[in-house]
Amino acid sequence: MQKTGKILKTLVWGNSVSLAVLDTTALVNEAIGRHGLTPVCAAALGRAMTACAYLCSWLKDGESSLSMTFDGGGAGGKLCVAGDGELNIRGFLENPNCVLPPRADGKLDVGGCVGRDGYLTVVRDDGSGLPFTGSCALLTGEIAEDLSAYFLTSEQRPTAVALGVKISPDGTCVGAGGVFLQPLPNASEEILRRTEEEIANYSAISSLIAEKGAEEVLRGIENRPFDEREVRFRCRCSREKSEAAVLTLGREDALDLVSRQGKISVHCHYCNTEYSFTEEDIKKLFEKREGEERR
Repeated sequence: MQKTGKILKTLVWGNSVSLAVLDTTALVNEAIGRHGLTPVCAAALGRAMTACAYLCSWLKDGESSLSMTFDGGGAGGKLCVAGDGELNIRGFLENPNCVLPPRADGKLDVGGCVGRDGYLTVVRDDGSGLPFTGSCALLTGEIAEDLSAYFLTSEQRPTAVALGVKISPDGTCVGAGGVFLQPLPNASEEILRRTEEEIANYSAISSLIAEKGAEEVLRGIENRPFDEREVRFRCRCSREKSEAAVLTLGREDALDLVSRQGKISVHCHYCNTEYSFTEEDIKKLFEKREGEERR
């Protein structure tokens, strides 16, 4: 099974439109394994991670970061994804085990999972100390339409978006990805219309990714050279960062807590990893810090 995804980017139609095609199948399977996602939750989180990967591809470096929160009141609860300029992506839903009946057309009810009574919020930090925050009301909860609305209302950049996740009967992802067509400033009305017409051909993008691959999808729009980057599911959490969180409790409170609970656990929602600390671990942590302070 593949370990990383990819994003392919180029300019098409006389260099008037930025095109990106993503294969995020590996990311979705990693998320399913970490969070135990039901099919509808895998579809929702997979689409959101694909969208996040696209937005992160525009960040200037690995120190830059971006997060997206879909808070629509759906059965899956709040959906959060985040990433950085090196295309390390992670994410979670509050209720990863929710089950919904399929829509009337037989497809997974991502809109019901995410909900539409709320907002999509994007926070982008380029390292300047002044993060940009943009938001828009959710339209459908299906992710692609909501992201298009965000681009138009918050960034004034019309963008055609197709996203999809295909889940097999055994619960694994066999195809996931997206197509993004973003006209450059001063693109003609004809180009804008062409963009809208073209994106309609990718309503089944997950099947196209599974059957043809991202490269063939891109060549189907225009056969020209492209830039390729890896995309992966990777979290920024670590035991060292968890140790820092324990130290903020102070020695007395930390030891009191571990005496009552048997251990202190720091849980990362993004990757579903838990870091546990025993009484001995905590004593060593504070002894180490006190030793460093005496130097």
